[in-house]
Amino acid sequence: MNASTPKLRSVRHLGGYRLRLEFEDGRAGELDLEDQLWGEMFEPLRDIEQFADFRLDENLHTIVWSNGADLAPEFLYEACG
Repeated sequence: MNASTPKLRSVRHLGGYRLRLEFEDGRAGELDLEDQLWGEMFEPLRDIEQFADFRLDENLHTIVWSNGADLAPEFLYEACG
């Protein structure tokens, strides 16, 4: 992790595949991840219960799901911009 990695401060599930993200530098926004849920790691997250079963990993500064899937903090940061 380098100094330019955005640091996700909080994440909240808004329903469906939508999340509200806030970063330490003040950037915030809502993100709909439905179109991102493809491939071996992400397809199981099409089940809303599994999608909603995430946590904020404070070491990686991103969202991590119970099945091990995660998204790069840089992707999340840009998508909120």
